[in-house]
Amino acid sequence: MKSGQLTQPNNLCILRLSAIGDVCHAVAMVQQIQRQWPQIKITWIIGKIEAALLKGLPGVEFIVFDKKAGLRGYQDLRQTLKGRKFDVLLHMQVALRASLASLCVPAKVKIGFDHFRAKEGQWLFTNRKVAPLKSPHVLEGFLGFAQALGIKTEPPTWHMPISDEDVLWASEAVNSHRPIAIIAPSASKAERNWHSEGYARTADYLIELGFDVVICGGPTTHEKLLAEEITSRSQHELLNLVGKTSLKQLLAILQLGHLVIAPDTGPAHMAVTVGTPVIGLYAHSNPARTGPYLYQNYVVSCYKEAIEQQHNAPIEELPWGIRAKGSELMRAITFSQVKDKISLLLKEHYPELS
Repeated sequence: MKSGQLTQPNNLCILRLSAIGDVCHAVAMVQQIQRQWPQIKITWIIGKIEAALLKGLPGVEFIVFDKKAGLRGYQDLRQTLKGRKFDVLLHMQVALRASLASLCVPAKVKIGFDHFRAKEGQWLFTNRKVAPLKSPHVLEGFLGFAQALGIKTEPPTWHMPISDEDVLWASEAVNSHRPIAIIAPSASKAERNWHSEGYARTADYLIELGFDVVICGGPTTHEKLLAEEITSRSQHELLNLVGKTSLKQLLAILQLGHLVIAPDTGPAHMAVTVGTPVIGLYAHSNPARTGPYLYQNYVVSCYKEAIEQQHNAPIEELPWGIRAKGSELMRAITFSQVKDKISLLLKEHYPELS
């Protein structure tokens, strides 16, 4: 298909199934499109967990794709979309299962990543590409899809759907008159987590500064065990809500917080969407690519040192987004580094607390 300026579409389909952080980035792109084209009809094909977080997003129809259903998931998607036509599909996920799902979407124009970023053969499933970027944050890469439509993008903002009921639940669950610090300690892969000693020491420090500390996370066994280790090591009482919130309730808790401390995990990006400053802890992935977008200056990272040592080359000469490997990398992060970032964050956002 020849390149050129697209006419404004009447209806748009977005294909981004996962993960929590990535769909948070995608929301910023969607809402920029809506601001400039308020009449556009948007359908978003999304994973089940991610749909639970974004349910109620204004002006967006969600179609849940069951990633675990195998062939039946594709058959169900095709049946759901039978008889429908879209002007444009934004194919925003490079996984092969997402590309196979794109075959179920009837659209004249299918926009995917540029050739360098179109991994797993994604370029075979699209007929237009976004402009290449040398070293983008994931969010900036997503904004490239809006730009491919002719949208003039702006610095990202979010308007996340949180009900009054969830806000009330969060305020009652925390029930504090002190400033609130939230620790979301667990990533999807255990090697990306900081250690319980560091989290506990940080929690004690925050409480001594005058905060109440809440630990948040999902219902998995390893998340619950890590939270229990942190609470047992702490010298003070912590509120442990790990496994006790829905995603909507977690979003409301994050909105209540004054700051969040987290590794490379979904709640860090959820916090960004509700304007709560984040101290990100990174070793395996480049925070310039996957860090909390609005709060990069609060990241504690040993990624550069790890990746340069593993590949014996300066980071500038390595492929963008390459991951460092090793189960002990996060131990290079020190409490002193985290403490310094807490001080900086308080000075810049809450000088009355510093």
